[in-house]
Amino acid sequence: MESAGTEPESCPPAQEPTGSPALPAEEPERSEAAPEPQQAAEGVPSPAPVAQGRRPSGPGSKGQAKRGGAGKGGWGKRGSTRRAGEEGGRPARRAHVTVDSSKAKTSLEALKISLRQLRWREFPFGRRLPCDIYWHGVSFHDNDIFSGQVNKFPGMTEMVRKITLSRAVRTMQDLFPEEYNFYPRSWILPEEFPLFVAEVRMMKESDPPWKPTFIVKPDGGCQGDGIYLIKDPSDIRLAGNLQSRPAVVQEYISKPLLIDKLKFDIRLYVLLKSLEPLEIYIAKDGLSRFCTEPYQEPTLKNLHQVFMHLTNYSLNIHSGNFIHSDNVNTGSKRTFSSVLYRLSSKGVDIKKLWSDIISLVIKTVIALTPELKVYYQSDIPAGKPGPTCFQLSPGVFENVPSPVDEEIKVAVIRDTLRLMDPYKKKKKDNQSQLSENASDTKDELLEPGSTDQLEHDISKNPEASLPSLCLKQVFPKYAKQFSYLRLVDRMAALFIRFLGVKGTMKLGPTGFRTFIRNCKLSNSNFSMASVDILYIDITRRWNSMGLDQRESGMCLQAFIEAFFCLAQRRYKSLPLHEQVASLIDFCEYHLAILDEKRLVCSRGITERRAALVTCQPDGLHLTAATHAPLLNRMTAANKLTDYRNHRS
Repeated sequence: MESAGTEPESCPPAQEPTGSPALPAEEPERSEAAPEPQQAAEGVPSPAPVAQGRRPSGPGSKGQAKRGGAGKGGWGKRGSTRRAGEEGGRPARRAHVTVDSSKAKTSLEALKISLRQLRWREFPFGRRLPCDIYWHGVSFHDNDIFSGQVNKFPGMTEMVRKITLSRAVRTMQDLFPEEYNFYPRSWILPEEFPLFVAEVRMMKESDPPWKPTFIVKPDGGCQGDGIYLIKDPSDIRLAGNLQSRPAVVQEYISKPLLIDKLKFDIRLYVLLKSLEPLEIYIAKDGLSRFCTEPYQEPTLKNLHQVFMHLTNYSLNIHSGNFIHSDNVNTGSKRTFSSVLYRLSSKGVDIKKLWSDIISLVIKTVIALTPELKVYYQSDIPAGKPGPTCFQLSPGVFENVPSPVDEEIKVAVIRDTLRLMDPYKKKKKDNQSQLSENASDTKDELLEPGSTDQLEHDISKNPEASLPSLCLKQVFPKYAKQFSYLRLVDRMAALFIRFLGVKGTMKLGPTGFRTFIRNCKLSNSNFSMASVDILYIDITRRWNSMGLDQRESGMCLQAFIEAFFCLAQRRYKSLPLHEQVASLIDFCEYHLAILDEKRLVCSRGITERRAALVTCQPDGLHLTAATHAPLLNRMTAANKLTDYRNHRS
């Protein structure tokens, strides 16, 4: 990579790359949305509504409510369908996927094109009966939905705000400072303004040549609204703005990489397919948005030149230098692959670059998922009807689509829908049968007449004519490399367990005391009175920050702070992430024993009770013959606990 702040020397002019750099090469894998072996006949009834009241098995899980048939519709030709169903003895039937696009807003045009390519049924004005998929433009709460799938997670709008994101990443930086050093130093205003002033003064005193620039971003801003640059903390606009519109201030990268002497950004699309289990996909191509004035390092004279420093399309579109281009490799908005082509021509290791991008994406999502799970259980409590969720981010697309927008965004939306196809499970069953015979049929396709067969397959299913998926799975594919970072996820699971009332997002004092008691965290040196003091101090401080005041109690971030305090108290000699991991293990162990005890005692089978378990006030007694696996697990856990206690 070129040194920061310089344009790659003599970069060749943009050309149509014969093989645009993409994600690192890997073993071929079967697409989740591969062509199905059969297709519906014309006039086949469209699916009836999803049975209301069905609850998914978990956050963003892929469970789908049962469906029946009613109504009209269908695509395909009778002849080809009959031929496709001859082997099975009856015509194949494939119901339409129904999509409610009434709340799609700015992504509507790209969505419509995608649905036409998939030949799915769109309901642009909504539908009285439930649809399979609801495509919202802004928020999960755009509509009240009790079944199907929604392209928004509850809480995602809040989590991607500047302050919430900064807090989530800061927690991960406390645990894993090296892994999260990609996020710039940040201060939250107005609450950390005195800290910001003090730290900048201290850094300047220790390093006199240091002449920083800072960028101020309003918490809820978008499309460049309200962003400005400063050289000193005294330049922050304090006059009433920060109280009504809090912000994040970050150290500005004053020497960015340039192309054509212009600053640019990278806009990559990430699909969060499921929270539990966590599934992440990343688009193989994206967009790069360019400034419209040649870049210069920030000075007092050019700080306010937004066309030089800010890459937002919504700002630069108003510049006289903005270049509208039908070529995806030139202009003020280009494909990311064209940028990679320019960089690869200068010797940049594109495979290493992609690896770093994937790592950054996974780490950022891991930072966001704990609080997303809290929001999810609040909006869709277990046992109550609700939709499953997925989300493509960035989710709000700009208006005035260009050829570049269409090439990238239509493919991303279309392939997101292909991955979320509610009939995918049925297709997988058919595909597994096809894959068993794949080696036998491969040779046959090379024989005379194989071209006719291929054309016949395409006529059966429109997906057969679509390109391969533009979305690549990166998690759980690379879970082994990143699972150790998911400590906050495990803390969130403890937090949710003790919330008590379904639908709440804050832990009350009784819930916190129950957590301490069930996890055996109180002792002679840490009484329940001390527990109450810890709860009150931390909760009061977080509530004073002006966060959500709709309900009282301890939010997840406050619980994490309290958990850190408990871990540091119990495991003093270890690094913070090891302290936290040890305390999580300790809590999970005691809760597993408690759950096992409740399970065994609830069976109430008198004739087996003596052989299985005796529930006595002094604890749980198991026999080796009947509960060897549990005893082995308990023994291992005891050894682990004794070892950690010995180290502490």
